[in-house]
Amino acid sequence: MIFRQLFDPETSTYTYLLADESSRKAVLIDSVLGQIDRDVTLLRELELELCYALETHVHADHVTASGRLRETLGCKVGVSEIAGVANADLQLRDGEIIRFGERELEMVSTPGHTIGCSTYVCHAAGMAFTGDVLLVRGCGRTDFQQGDAAVLFTSVRDRLFSLPDDTRIYPGHDYHGRMMSTVGEEKRFNLRIGLDKSVDQFVEIMNGLNLAYPKQMDVAVPANLESGLGISEADLDRRVAAATGSVASVMEESGRQDAEIWMGSGI
Repeated sequence: MIFRQLFDPETSTYTYLLADESSRKAVLIDSVLGQIDRDVTLLRELELELCYALETHVHADHVTASGRLRETLGCKVGVSEIAGVANADLQLRDGEIIRFGERELEMVSTPGHTIGCSTYVCHAAGMAFTGDVLLVRGCGRTDFQQGDAAVLFTSVRDRLFSLPDDTRIYPGHDYHGRMMSTVGEEKRFNLRIGLDKSVDQFVEIMNGLNLAYPKQMDVAVPANLESGLGISEADLDRRVAAATGSVASVMEESGRQDAEIWMGSGI
């Protein structure tokens, strides 16, 4: 299988490209609007046909490129049926299989960070793309978009920690240069939701974070409920700058804070 892990430095977001070598059919997971030229160029260089642009959830920290990829390359947009993205082509249900050539991903419903979070599992390759539900030594916050700490705990413990220990975990973000982990590592070393934590301890941790309102949420969430359509990159930068002072100051200020939001540093 062809695999690339791609990074957006502005939001510390990982985008994942997977493709079947024989058919050249591909999927992208968690694309970023500001990186659409990079991703389209890579697909063309590798002579791949993008079949699906998949979302792990409705993101609050960046605008997806999925709708623009559909317009440019003719792919289908896929997201959980309970995420609220009305213009998605695939309203995915728990256990649904996404096939691209001889490869396939299983959509595993893992709510908690948001109500519509999904993990995409490639069982044959031992890979799980967890979005913001399970990060390397951390997890996503649970205080907006119908998040729920107890529900996230159940999603991780029952759905993700039930995968084989050597399953590789590929997160939606990282602020410390870590690119992946494994189920076994996270069971042992995850500071928030490892096996040494009870559900009550986890809920107490999450309820005590007192995190600031996400800087781009009011821009990103409405756009992402339309697969990223209805907003240009220039308009995105303008609206973020108007709300926060400047794009540069957003990232400088939020880098430290978002590390706590997404990674659980200091917990």
